[in-house]
Amino acid sequence: MKDRLITHLRHVDLAVPDFARQREFYTGLWGLSPVADDDGIVFLAAEGSPEQYIVRLRRDREKRLDLISYGARDRAAVDQLAEQLGRDDVRLVHEPRELDTAGGGYGFRFFDVDGRTVEVSSDVAERTHRKVEKGESIPVRLSHVVVNSTNVEATRSFYEKHLSFDVSDSLTLPHMGTLMHFLRCNPQHHSLAIAQGPHTALHHVSFEMRGIDEYMRGTGRLLRAGVHKVWGPGRHAAGDNTFSYFLDPHGNTVEYTTELEVLDEDIWHPSTYDVSLPDNQDQWGTANPFGEELAKESFNDVDRGCFVAPPV
Repeated sequence: MKDRLITHLRHVDLAVPDFARQREFYTGLWGLSPVADDDGIVFLAAEGSPEQYIVRLRRDREKRLDLISYGARDRAAVDQLAEQLGRDDVRLVHEPRELDTAGGGYGFRFFDVDGRTVEVSSDVAERTHRKVEKGESIPVRLSHVVVNSTNVEATRSFYEKHLSFDVSDSLTLPHMGTLMHFLRCNPQHHSLAIAQGPHTALHHVSFEMRGIDEYMRGTGRLLRAGVHKVWGPGRHAAGDNTFSYFLDPHGNTVEYTTELEVLDEDIWHPSTYDVSLPDNQDQWGTANPFGEELAKESFNDVDRGCFVAPPV
């Protein structure tokens, strides 16, 4: 198994104009729990996760992806990564320091090749969490995040070179070439995926459910509430995970999933899936057909936060 300094995905932070509406969606419908709340900022946890929070919402005039946060092995790994990135002329937002946020910790921030703010941290205090019970249709943990890039190969190369991520699988279309690369930082099939898009933006954020029954119950709850469904329910070929995609109140795509594949990294070889073949989109054949109109919904709005660090 590969020895990496990065260990896992911690949280995804979003800025939104209609803070109250977004907060209500993620707590009242999506199933996250507020653990810390200040004026215009809230930290939302998954009941089954030891992470202090998996989503942070912040009130702002413009919608944007504030940052994506990853865990590091220890303080020495944080320092080593910061030193390596600086040596490679990657622009740091701030040097390693004690973090003033829920759970504390030690970390630094930098801009990736597309201008997203990325945080790497260690020594964050674990949250007291619990076992999600049978039938509870709430997220157990954060599964993965997918981003849109205008140059999917350059973004892939950045994460391979600087953070030692590996490609698990890729999606292609015969007339378009590569559509997506799935990248891993641990044996889970992917914690990050990079999609080819017309502009830099958030593609979707995915949340792991306890099992198939809980995943379907959650999907049904959102449908009964009238939340706009983008795609699903179905089961992907790459990653072998289930999917139901919805739009949050600000047009960000969020996903319920379960059973994401865990790889034996010592023997794994990446595959390329042609998504013009229906079984490569949805093994079950239960999801609505994915075409150009659905793809446009996942392009999201242009991210105004590129190369602009969030204020907190």
